[in-house]
Amino acid sequence: MVEAKLIKDYAYYLRMERNNSPNTVAAYTADVSDFFSFLAAGASETLRRNPSTQDIENYLISRSDILSARSQTRVLSSLSSFFVWQILEGMRKDNPCDNVDRPKLGRYLPKVLSPEEVADIMDSVKSDSWQGLRDKAVLELLYGCGLRVSEVCSLLISQVFLEEGFVRIIGKGNKERLVPMGGMAIEAFRNYLKARPEADGREFDDTAFLNRFGRPLSRISIFNMVKKQALIAGISKEISPHTFRHSFATHLIENGADLRVVQEMLGHESILTTEIYTHIDSATWQAEVLSHHPRR
Repeated sequence: MVEAKLIKDYAYYLRMERNNSPNTVAAYTADVSDFFSFLAAGASETLRRNPSTQDIENYLISRSDILSARSQTRVLSSLSSFFVWQILEGMRKDNPCDNVDRPKLGRYLPKVLSPEEVADIMDSVKSDSWQGLRDKAVLELLYGCGLRVSEVCSLLISQVFLEEGFVRIIGKGNKERLVPMGGMAIEAFRNYLKARPEADGREFDDTAFLNRFGRPLSRISIFNMVKKQALIAGISKEISPHTFRHSFATHLIENGADLRVVQEMLGHESILTTEIYTHIDSATWQAEVLSHHPRR
């Protein structure tokens, strides 16, 4: 099928030329594949090879009941990237996404945990088994270093320097950054290493976090672990591993950390991405003031 070959070649471009992460490649190709499936239901093969702005708008309308404005924006980015690649390859001369109106997005303020809630979750982890020690170390790195869940999953023991107090992270786009480790993160990781089970094969000897089969811990396992510990700690907020990263950045800024330093620690390419955490701080004190104001 023509579309399948196109998507395969596009995925190769994202991996090899754009150096995108496997998660980004999977998300972008899934969006493009779904778009072609939509076209296949109502367009001839000729039209499917040269979709128009109207085709894209019709597709977004058809998905408006299941895609939020933010998700629609992501889909447009995926499709636009695909058509840019086609232009580079000489397959077409225009990008039909250029004339599509972007959905209006409100300012997104991610959920964060209070320092007390973070402490409650950390304290809820039982350290009487190697799995408990592992989970504690994972949580301490998510919050103490602001790591992405994918960075925790791929972390190598050789990237953690306990004596020096920092961890070397290979983030998005294979960009390297050094992140300081606090005392609690160092202690939790050291305790886990003492109880870490044997890896299932030499290829996993350097993998930091293992599952019960001696293989790398998966993203879904960390998601489930975070939700379980939040429930045990009595946290009613809907949280994910990324909530710890948001909380890490917010608490740093609330305590006076320089925005550029936080940007460097998070591995953000643009400081505009990091600035969202200054708005979270503002929203917090604004709510505090208004809740005590006599004319609220």
